[in-house]
Amino acid sequence: MLQWLGVGWILGLTTMGWSKAEYQLSAGSVCLIMLVWLLIYRVIHLRLHHVYLRFISILFSLSLSFLLAQGFANHALDQQLQFIEKEVGQREVIVYISRLNKINTNIIQQPLQVLQPNGTIVQWLGSVKQEGPVQAAFNMSNQLQLGQYYRLNGDVRPAHAYATPGAFDVEKWYLEQNLMAGFRIQQIQPLTQQEVYALGFSQHLRQQQSLRSQLLLWIEQKRLELRVFIYQQPIRNKGLMLALLTGDESLLDPAIEQQFRRFGMSHLLAISGPHVVIFALIFCASLQFLTARLFPALYLKWPRQYYLSIPFLLCVLLYCAFVGFEIPALRTLLICVMITASIWLRQYVQPLKLLILSAAILLLLDPFSILSAAFWLSYGACFVLLRIYQTIQRQPRDVIQSTGQRLYFAVKVLVESQWKIFVALFPLMIIFFKQLAWIAPLSNLFAIPWIGLLIVPLDIIAALFFFIAEPFAALVFQMNDLMISMLVGFLNLLDNLFSPELILVVMTPWLLILSVVILIILFMPRGAVPKSWAACGLVPMMAIPLYHSPFQLHVLDVGQGQSIFIRQGQHNMMVDTGGNYDESRFSVGEQIILPFLSVQGISKLDQLVLTHLDQDHSGAYIHIRGQLKVSELIASEQPELNESTQFKLCQQGQSWNWNEQVYFQVLSPRSESLNQFKPDKNENSCVIHIQVKDAWPYQHFLLMGDTGWQTEFQLLRDYPDLKVDVLILGHHGSQHSSAYQFLQHYRPKIAIASAGRFNRYGHPSRLTQARLQALNIPLLSTPEHGSIEFFSKEKQIHLASYRSKYRWLQREDFKIQ
Repeated sequence: MLQWLGVGWILGLTTMGWSKAEYQLSAGSVCLIMLVWLLIYRVIHLRLHHVYLRFISILFSLSLSFLLAQGFANHALDQQLQFIEKEVGQREVIVYISRLNKINTNIIQQPLQVLQPNGTIVQWLGSVKQEGPVQAAFNMSNQLQLGQYYRLNGDVRPAHAYATPGAFDVEKWYLEQNLMAGFRIQQIQPLTQQEVYALGFSQHLRQQQSLRSQLLLWIEQKRLELRVFIYQQPIRNKGLMLALLTGDESLLDPAIEQQFRRFGMSHLLAISGPHVVIFALIFCASLQFLTARLFPALYLKWPRQYYLSIPFLLCVLLYCAFVGFEIPALRTLLICVMITASIWLRQYVQPLKLLILSAAILLLLDPFSILSAAFWLSYGACFVLLRIYQTIQRQPRDVIQSTGQRLYFAVKVLVESQWKIFVALFPLMIIFFKQLAWIAPLSNLFAIPWIGLLIVPLDIIAALFFFIAEPFAALVFQMNDLMISMLVGFLNLLDNLFSPELILVVMTPWLLILSVVILIILFMPRGAVPKSWAACGLVPMMAIPLYHSPFQLHVLDVGQGQSIFIRQGQHNMMVDTGGNYDESRFSVGEQIILPFLSVQGISKLDQLVLTHLDQDHSGAYIHIRGQLKVSELIASEQPELNESTQFKLCQQGQSWNWNEQVYFQVLSPRSESLNQFKPDKNENSCVIHIQVKDAWPYQHFLLMGDTGWQTEFQLLRDYPDLKVDVLILGHHGSQHSSAYQFLQHYRPKIAIASAGRFNRYGHPSRLTQARLQALNIPLLSTPEHGSIEFFSKEKQIHLASYRSKYRWLQREDFKIQ
């Protein structure tokens, strides 16, 4: 029954942050639920053995633990959200440095314990820009030393996600990492303990004197010493060696990191269960050798499994602390604790139950782990390996006899595990990353045993020597550098042969759900359900692409820019793609546009309209045109095109329709104005009017591009009877667009501004907002509401915002009613 409670607990926590699952449970409610469950369990599950009654008791246990988990998740989220910073501004803070920093290419990231005047302590992520070699970064990082207090001045930078389906959610990542804000450090002033005491933080000073705090600080200091020691060694693969040992990627070459990502091997850079177990095995093997040689009589008093279980567990605990209690390492620790307990209590625990209970306990300790891709990928891989282990257990013992047969069987298991993990984790990879590395089974086939059997053990042995005799540590690190060079050489060989790239996978949520169901059927124990049932799921998977989508219009949150996606039936179109000022540093195309199209199931655009070629409207397309298939591109001037893309000049008078349901009309620019010089090219932006037939209350949409007053007054002359229900404000709502007369004449029901939060232009401007407010026209904006979607259902157009889906994305003052 415990495993069913665990399953319900895990499922309940998956709803964390869902707006529709927002409720709280009082202490009395929790006690009542537990009492009812205990009664049901004692009366039905233990005394009555009818299969239907037992099924009811299991279902009841699932439901109750699900409700408890939901209440627990909501309570934890409420506690976290109250400390999140929401506004940008200069701030002076008192901080304590308890964790190691991370050195990136252009920035040093330093976790900060921020001491609040009310006695609470919150975590911020400090950052210091740095340009130059790694040695300069080392010198700069020493300005904030472990175990010291500082007064810092700088800019508070609240986490702000691009709230678009498919895009990476940085606000969720901040929650998962227990970070309340970002902080750009400008001035640093060290503080003595006496000064900290005088400021009123004596309680925090006492907390840092505790044994636990001192031990954790000592571990962080040793991690720093190890980083510096490896950096000083005359070896080539310093970054990879450090990352595989402690998970610290500060010295990692970005080219190597990208290569591991392309080969589907990024998981090997994270500290996983095998790393922890290898360290414990090395220590316990040494302990067993010494005991057998020096004190063999000890085994007469304590059997070997009892004698070694506690040292093994302590080694796992120590290594977990050394790598910062990452989720895979913490999972291993919990499993080892339960296995040790079962050994001492002489109780057998089924492996699947062990896995489920460890996940449930981990989520009890850290409920925000449920938001992490590492949690799902780690436990997903464990489940697959468990199924492979069960397959091995069913093998007849007398089949494998000779050394050759054992070697063949080991290789077979390795190959089988790689393709099964690749297939089983396919849905999770699509959900979290939207991309796949097709070469992953092949690259992991060599890399996993090479890293697990050679590189990691040598890394750990060298680290142990570092604490005893540094010259021996340097020697072992140099030996390990040779092993890593051979691994990198093998990857370079594969790179030259296959040139693998990440593949963008296009799958709708329904396709993902069907693929999960099929995989569950395939991986269930033999005889549980017929495997042929999996084939039944292929029929709806083939039918979904033929589904005719109702009308949808998405105003995407692309920051300071604009991108609008429209679809109906089998037709689709995008108006602008947005774009970052430097797409090579952060690509709106790769990070927002392509992932959004992926979750929409779009692999090819029928039409792409670039209202004009400013970076914030077209920069993403210029950067990703090799990855984005476009049949027809429409713009007021011709950009660089793919060979398969047809170009059409955007000019007034053009019109087309989709199935006589959705009508498009280009209202501007005039054809003669395209050949005239204009000091402001924004006035040559394509202006498009969209009409959805027989729809209400939003039937007419007007997309203004970057046009201003000049084009607006032209529209008033050329189209005085134009109907407008939804107005996408020109030039992101600047003060030189959306004139009062223009708004008063067309009287839209809703105005939408696509802009970036905290943008330096102040879009949408206060003047524009005042005009809209004077005319009682509601204003929605992508910074406050995220992506804004209009979708039809039974001829009614509904309005929804992406930020309203998850509580951590919501802006309290900007909810759509």
